[in-house]
Amino acid sequence: MEDNKLSYFFLGLGVGVAVGILFAPKSGEETRRLLRERAEEGTDYVRRKAVDLRDQAVEQVERGKQTIQRQRDQLSAAVEAGRQAYRESVAGEPQA
Repeated sequence: MEDNKLSYFFLGLGVGVAVGILFAPKSGEETRRLLRERAEEGTDYVRRKAVDLRDQAVEQVERGKQTIQRQRDQLSAAVEAGRQAYRESVAGEPQA
């Protein structure tokens, strides 16, 4: 989904630049400055999106680690409860 948005953004940026160049009533210097500004805006947008995606990935990894640790703790508790129940049942049986 994010890839589509990014693709559409760059497509729109390219079309906008092309139309701007064709119909620009500005001098070459002004047009180059405008293109440079738009390219910088696009670069900034991509950087922000990359940082957002990285932050989301880090958050998901952290959630995954927490989930695994909780499951590990639950399994350990269940195994220990099983051991304790076994010990109690063996201790409660009469010796032969």
